[in-house]
Amino acid sequence: MVLMQDQLHDTCLLCGRKNPVGLKLEFRTQPDGSLKAEFQCKFLFEGYKGFLHGGVIASLLDSAMTNCLFSHGIAAFTAELDIKYKAPVRCGRKVVVSARIVKSYAPLHMLEASVEQDGEAAVLASAKFMESELLKR
Repeated sequence: MVLMQDQLHDTCLLCGRKNPVGLKLEFRTQPDGSLKAEFQCKFLFEGYKGFLHGGVIASLLDSAMTNCLFSHGIAAFTAELDIKYKAPVRCGRKVVVSARIVKSYAPLHMLEASVEQDGEAAVLASAKFMESELLKR
């Protein structure tokens, strides 16, 4: 069986298995239907010295929510993304990124995601995703 991620997203910069310079994040579905992945914050991705770039964090959150939808058989584009940076994320340490579906009213889906470091939620996100005919071709 071909996974939706492999069909539509195999060259993604964050989770694509076929992207030679990608991060190749490995998301794992949790018993409650949410999704998690670990990411080692390399200094290569810093913004301010010693801290993970905010754009990289936003991409991690978006990727987690996209893959959460994939795990439920849904392919959708990000329509709206709201991020709350509560604490800086340090490079040289691991983070856990997680996502869950809050509500689904196809073709609209609402999700939440977080980036945790050292057991504390450093960044929170909520987003709306919209299914598209472009993804069904």
